[in-house]
Amino acid sequence: MARLRDIAQICKSKNAGPFMLTIDVLFEDPAVYAAVKATGALNGALFARLYQVAEADVLFTPYDAALAFKATLPRLVPAGDFGDTDVYGAQQHAPLLEVEIPSRQR
Repeated sequence: MARLRDIAQICKSKNAGPFMLTIDVLFEDPAVYAAVKATGALNGALFARLYQVAEADVLFTPYDAALAFKATLPRLVPAGDFGDTDVYGAQQHAPLLEVEIPSRQR
């Protein structure tokens, strides 16, 4: 197994308005992207679990042309609201960095 942080070229997050967060995972190598996609390890259920939201609230999309995965989900605390520790949503990708990607397809 490989950690996502070791195989993805970019993993970033940002606000998609004050109530939503978007997370992008991009790969440089088409073969690595295809292998990760084939495992099914990156999916809406994973994002729901990591970010403690309902799976139905996660919009998860693979973008083959960009060798990327994108997830958009609700923020638990709106940007700038009391208790918000990341007003821009720029550090919310961190839980994904430790995700282990299996070496085999499902």
